Amino acid sequence: MCGIGGELRFDGRAADPEAVRRMLPCLEHRGPDSEGLWQRGPVALGHRRLKIIDLSEAGAQPMTDEQLGLSLVFNGCVYNYKQLRDELRGYGYTFASTSDTEVILKAYHRWGADCVRHFLGMFAFAIVEHGSGTVMLARDRLGIKPMYLAETPGRLRFASTLPALLAAGEVDTSIDKVALQHYMTFHSVVPAPRTILSGVRKLPPATVRVIRPDGTSTETVYWEASHTRRDDVDNWPEAIHEALKTAVERRMVADVPVGVLLSGGLDSSYIVALLAEQGQKGLTTFSIGFESAAGESGDEFAYSDIIAKQFDTRHHQIRIGKDRFLPAVARTVAAMSEPMVSHDAIAFNLLSEDVVKQIKVVQSGQGADEILAGYSWYPPLRDVPRDRAADAYAREFFDRPHSDLRTQLNPQWFLEEDVSREFVAAHFARPGAETAVDAALRLDTQVMLVDDPVKRVDNMTMDWGLEARVPFLDHELVELAAACPPELKLARGGKGVLKDAARGVVPDEVIDRTKGYFPVPGIRHLEGPMLEMVREALHAPAARERALFRTDYVDRLLADPNTPRTTLGANQLWQLALLEMWLQENGV
Repeated sequence: MCGIGGELRFDGRAADPEAVRRMLPCLEHRGPDSEGLWQRGPVALGHRRLKIIDLSEAGAQPMTDEQLGLSLVFNGCVYNYKQLRDELRGYGYTFASTSDTEVILKAYHRWGADCVRHFLGMFAFAIVEHGSGTVMLARDRLGIKPMYLAETPGRLRFASTLPALLAAGEVDTSIDKVALQHYMTFHSVVPAPRTILSGVRKLPPATVRVIRPDGTSTETVYWEASHTRRDDVDNWPEAIHEALKTAVERRMVADVPVGVLLSGGLDSSYIVALLAEQGQKGLTTFSIGFESAAGESGDEFAYSDIIAKQFDTRHHQIRIGKDRFLPAVARTVAAMSEPMVSHDAIAFNLLSEDVVKQIKVVQSGQGADEILAGYSWYPPLRDVPRDRAADAYAREFFDRPHSDLRTQLNPQWFLEEDVSREFVAAHFARPGAETAVDAALRLDTQVMLVDDPVKRVDNMTMDWGLEARVPFLDHELVELAAACPPELKLARGGKGVLKDAARGVVPDEVIDRTKGYFPVPGIRHLEGPMLEMVREALHAPAARERALFRTDYVDRLLADPNTPRTTLGANQLWQLALLEMWLQENGV
């Protein structure tokens, strides 16, 4: 797990290693253990390393194989690297390290761009062919690892974080109006390839981009889960159980200990139970809790304690008081590659700060709700005709109807066309995904999951050099879940098939509890110093000059900070403030 960056030139000039060097301090938190820089002709690569597999210098990056004529920077983990190494040895390849990085180099030499289909894991990498000058950029199937791009005539730069590209310089930082509409409408999600800044794009998940020396390129989407039925599964709970068991086992590969972020919900509890079943002794687990506010509890320790006791884990309760909460908000905003409204970003950042003092790798339960229909907007789609699914989804999921934006955004930022509605309609109109629920799950798995929960966990854990692995996003498990009949997923209040799979493995009181969310009362109920921080951000000179939001709308929210909510209950004032805080933090 690391931070990567680089520059490619297509104008006959040599790449600028100093521009790449300027990225590296922004990536240091992702890779605190060492730094590397490589430059040859029109290509420069930079790397910050977090040592997880092959802790020796043999695993250092950028990694070059002069015999094969290849150089690589890589962020992530290929869980089946040992099996692939054995397979590649059979083809005559030799290895100078025990790292998964070197396996990617040899796999690319053997299979070309198709190497990604052989990898089980999470990854973003850039690989350079010395002879041809061709460069390949790749991102894993579920977009767990990020890759941001800044393109100008004659040049492309890439990095693991958006702020690293800003540090390199010469980026168009104007606001992308389409992205702003998405941010305000599509639950603060800006779908790839856009970001909130016009000059920065992101490589979509499950995508390989092959770039030729003249700057022309081709993009290939190499994977998609098919949300259509299959008839080779007789017992769905058993199949889900076995697939998750395999996914959890895969994610134990490391040359350092692996722990679990234990929220007390079904998903993380199931991971702990499976690891215990596989013979893991003395597993280290972590839970976080906040002070309550406005009568809302800030922890779920009662449930995480049940799991910790039953499976005899070395459990750590992390209790966050107001003294730590407020300073963590600024740190969390600074850690975001893009503005992320979900208040549990702060929880993950604080949790990671404490966890990394004891352990460098954790498993986490993200993804189960998106692949197995655990959220509240799926049941209302159950009986909706397929041709009306997009409108039904928008009613349930969008933060506000498009017409509301006219009274909330200043005229120069408002677009007449409902770009989020058009995006969703185009997605729902694609072939496959037999029911409205299937179509919603397909969209959420490919878009919302990638640019909300997955990005949030990556950004916040890596801010402290902590590697988070997400077994529910094992692509083979995702394929299986996609084919599972929607009625089995919607049963028993959502994730019914997972609840059935967990029965007898996870305690009933955790399986049958009411669904919880990561509670962070200090953001859901803005008051005191937190409200002042919000007010300052929205009244800052930069915010007034930018004038994204109508003054009367901002004033109305500040006068009543906790009543106006989005469709799914998020705080409207926090949504506005977070965007301004992020833009100001990044000097936009």
